[in-house]
Amino acid sequence: MTPDAFAAPGRFFRGNLHTHSTLSDGALSPAEVCRRYRAEGYDFISLTDHFVGLFDYPIADTTGFRGNGFTTIPGAELHSGAMSNGELWHILAVGLPADFAPSHSPSFAPVDGQETGPELAARARDAGAFVAVAHPQWSGLTLADARSLEAAHAVEVYNHGCATGADRPDGLHTLDLLLTEGRHLSLVATDDAHFHGPDHFGGWVMVKAEENAPETLLEALKAGRHYSSQGPELRGITLGAREITVDCSAVGAVIVQGAGTAAEVLHGISMTQATLPLSRFRRSPWIRVTVIDRAGRRAWSNPIWLN
Repeated sequence: MTPDAFAAPGRFFRGNLHTHSTLSDGALSPAEVCRRYRAEGYDFISLTDHFVGLFDYPIADTTGFRGNGFTTIPGAELHSGAMSNGELWHILAVGLPADFAPSHSPSFAPVDGQETGPELAARARDAGAFVAVAHPQWSGLTLADARSLEAAHAVEVYNHGCATGADRPDGLHTLDLLLTEGRHLSLVATDDAHFHGPDHFGGWVMVKAEENAPETLLEALKAGRHYSSQGPELRGITLGAREITVDCSAVGAVIVQGAGTAAEVLHGISMTQATLPLSRFRRSPWIRVTVIDRAGRRAWSNPIWLN
């Protein structure tokens, strides 16, 4: 078996799904944000400014910045209701329509009468958005919180802004627990770029699609035809009856993870292919792949369901 991200027709397009501008608390205008990502070789971004009343509930019109092999997907970072720690929900929504109705979220603190975070996420998904659980570690998200976000397509497993600003970039623990409970979720790496510091060009998605168009990319994201990276490339994954083969750019480690403690690793020098046994994953309903290069940068496959 070859996962759809590698078997589907088309090519991989590089994109950032979590970005801010002067429409909310970012340092750069939408035009300059798009210019910089295009200049860095990205194929697309989603400008996801904070969807709160303080900033007049922005969903940026970025259509004027498309062209010459670069496109944009409208989106926002949604906020409403309190998580278990009493703080406001942060929910990534990529592909929101321009007329998405505002929540009652005047600022960055919960208020009485708001939608809950899960209710807002469900409304975004119903409106056509790709919904992701944003920066679980940075938010202090509990497992109960994560379970309640039933509308999510994905979990943000690496957030470069949270790495550089708080050393709390991770969402893999949250993802793995939800997968083990049977939730079919994908994973994304993002920047969460505000451009006040070095929070950009550090984590991205590689989306397999037949064209670099917003609707096509959005459909591929929802279908899980993507992987996430800080630098390394995943070029193929083939699943046999007893082993898994990973093709990639040059790396020093290839790791397969599953439920609980199940894991296999192969270390080497400038490896571009690795084959690992699947015997340790007999009790795991899912596996996923991580590759790590000499600089410590990672790439992550989406989960592969075994049964």
